[in-house]
Amino acid sequence: MDEGVRIPVRVRPGARREEVGGSWAGPRGPALVVAVRARAVEGQANAAVVDALAAAFGVRRGDVEIVTGARGRDKVVAVRGDRERLSARLADLMG
Repeated sequence: MDEGVRIPVRVRPGARREEVGGSWAGPRGPALVVAVRARAVEGQANAAVVDALAAAFGVRRGDVEIVTGARGRDKVVAVRGDRERLSARLADLMG
């Protein structure tokens, strides 16, 4: 089974459009910015984050899991798949 990567993420719920890209200088280092239309109500934003990251990394929704931060804007997300391919895509997205 492929190991994948763990990605620090900064979520912007309630955005005008869904977008994955850019970096945010957080207190623990840079994080990938994920903007979603869904509001942070009853897990809607978390579900939208999983969908957006799956699409951005070209993996199945089941290969994306929020590891920590389910109740906040700052999260760590695990993406399963080929580590080299995922790392290269992450570098492109953080641009």
